[in-house]
Amino acid sequence: MKRTRLFNHIHIDGYSATPKYLQLTNSIKDAIIAGKIKKDDLLPSINELSCILEISRDTAEKGYKHLKSLGIVNSVPGKGYYISNVDFRQRLRIFLLFNKLSSHKKIVYDAFVAALGEHVAIDFYIYNNDFAL
Repeated sequence: MKRTRLFNHIHIDGYSATPKYLQLTNSIKDAIIAGKIKKDDLLPSINELSCILEISRDTAEKGYKHLKSLGIVNSVPGKGYYISNVDFRQRLRIFLLFNKLSSHKKIVYDAFVAALGEHVAIDFYIYNNDFAL
């Protein structure tokens, strides 16, 4: 991939309330989702990013570190930053707590599961405690 094409997909808004390093990471994630960046593609160096996007080196480095902490980017000393994972969408986990089981709550649970779909993990707990305070 040509590095110059990547800069067409990175948008930094100086007036946004979102920190610039998060704008950088979100732009790269959006480009991955759109298929503009693929696995093992070389990302621009920190110096190139800071120069072309007119952001500080610290901001560019913080953005890459954030991507690295998410497992999207890997760095190779002396080589640069590479896309290591393009399947980074986080799976939802829902905590569902009922005070006791009943047929009515079973209906609620079934409707809840049907509405969320199969890509959501539901941690289901039942709290049985009948003592008076």
